Amino acid sequence: MKEKSFFSILSNLPRLIFMKETRGIALVVIKQLGLMNITKTLFRTVKKTGFIKSIKCILTFKLDDLVANYFASMWDVFGDREAIITGEKRITYKELKDRVLRLANGLQALDLKPKDRFAELLYNGNEFFEALFAGSLIGCPMPFLNWHLKGDDLAGAINRASPKILIFDEEFYDDVVTIKNKLNSVKHYVMVGTKIGKGIILYEDLLFKSPKTMPKISIALAINPYSGGTTGAPKNVNYFDGFGYLVSSTAEKPKISLKEYLTLLVKQVSFTYWFGAHKIKDKKSANIRLLMPSPVYHAASIIGWIPLLLHGATGVAMRNFNSEEFLRLIEKERIGWVFIVPTIIDRLLHLPDDVKNKYDLSSMKSLICGSAPASPELKEAANRFFKERGCKNNVFYEFYGSSETAVVTTLLPEDYEQNPQRLASVGKARCGELMIYNKEEARRCAPNEQGYIFNRTMMTESLKYSGSPEKTKNVFEFVDGVRWFDDGLIGYRDEDGYVYLTGRVKEMIICGGVNIYPNEIERIINNHPEVTDVAVVRAPDADLGECAAAVVQPKKGSTITKEDILEHCRKSGLRGFKIPKIVEFAAELPRHIDGKLVKRELEDKFWKGIERRG
Repeated sequence: MKEKSFFSILSNLPRLIFMKETRGIALVVIKQLGLMNITKTLFRTVKKTGFIKSIKCILTFKLDDLVANYFASMWDVFGDREAIITGEKRITYKELKDRVLRLANGLQALDLKPKDRFAELLYNGNEFFEALFAGSLIGCPMPFLNWHLKGDDLAGAINRASPKILIFDEEFYDDVVTIKNKLNSVKHYVMVGTKIGKGIILYEDLLFKSPKTMPKISIALAINPYSGGTTGAPKNVNYFDGFGYLVSSTAEKPKISLKEYLTLLVKQVSFTYWFGAHKIKDKKSANIRLLMPSPVYHAASIIGWIPLLLHGATGVAMRNFNSEEFLRLIEKERIGWVFIVPTIIDRLLHLPDDVKNKYDLSSMKSLICGSAPASPELKEAANRFFKERGCKNNVFYEFYGSSETAVVTTLLPEDYEQNPQRLASVGKARCGELMIYNKEEARRCAPNEQGYIFNRTMMTESLKYSGSPEKTKNVFEFVDGVRWFDDGLIGYRDEDGYVYLTGRVKEMIICGGVNIYPNEIERIINNHPEVTDVAVVRAPDADLGECAAAVVQPKKGSTITKEDILEHCRKSGLRGFKIPKIVEFAAELPRHIDGKLVKRELEDKFWKGIERRG
């Protein structure tokens, strides 16, 4: 890849300016920041950096100081605007700046250097974002730990990222102490809370003892999530390289040309435009007000809080999800933007009518769904739910992507308003490149032909799993000399470019030589009025090798039987091997916090004592 420089970037500008995505990003920035605030922020940035030094930073394209001063200046301009709300605690941008700078200096005092990592084990709240911003200023990635992990699983996740510092909430004190002697790299433990423990530094004490001056700057966007871990151990993903390369001196070069990188960067950042950020502005606070109901550590949830990072949004954090509290906060805090998973919609729909009808949800503009499949019926129900409670227009947006790719496709209201059949799709590849590929015949698939889904995004071109180089190598395929990320999904694209996901390769059931994908069966069973949830998994079959097994979670009080399920499948058009050979019932199905079914827990039961599958 050609070295980035002022002149190499300048030579690409004419082409980038004419991209629709670039114009969309500009619309979002102008709408959210406002021309006056943009002018004030830029003036303060140059003043803080110094005019001569600012020119030098641009010409040498060493932008660390400029970027740091830009964010500090933006926080100054927003001043008393609310940044993060958690319960009764309301942090302004002025306070956020003070706390971020203190934490950054505190981390450097603990000998954290550029490229060193510090991990977080925190609930949704201001501390997570303070740590994220602080790490970004000093060039230190922050692995996002899943606070549902315990014991060896948690220790393994920490060790794969090799952080020098662990910042954690006091509720996880016992979990951390239990694994402390298994952590290979952690030198310092910083705890949010008041509990005194041996070798523990209290978070607020660290901030109090540290200066609020600008630390020694080395910019690197600290976003460092893990993959979901629903089919294996979570893998640590290096977002800081892909997102940060343009402005960072420490980020590694992507494995593509600068021209391709800039194109993919613009496409990726444009997701805020596709999700309607240029149409949202609260009348009182003059910004996006967003809600964070799912854990902010999850890669998909970044979609929900990125306006807080880039556009001066006000973020309302839910420490734990509660359906009615979700509705109450939308009304009280005038929420217009939220990332959700399908299970959240389902829980809202199952609330008692007297609870559902208590709240005015008219402020909602962008209800962004991802991370797990949502049926067309659920998407329609989501729009109907919000329209019945004050929204004038459809609010449902959807995206397909993964921890490794970030956003690839987007489904917009205008897509399915033009053609309701598109509700079954996940939209078009607007934020990256996508190809449907026939591996057996080594060719691209024709429209409506099913094949493997390959992606290229800004993230895949920098992808590296920390501590797992072989796994990194194994997720790529070369087609005509171009490297593509194989997401392990099967699907097709129609004549208009809309993408339809039909299954996951690892979940594919090979029954008598016939490939069966669980998604279709699950969608049909889920449409039964007495079913709350369902998982279709592989089970061993002495004659056919494998067969489809449906584990059904019925609604409370339901007396539904196996024959009822099978008859519903037949009436809905399922035939042959697609009709589950096994139907079992469970009080509740295991779902990951991001809404994905943890199928391996269900499948392992059927294969207990059997070495070979199929």
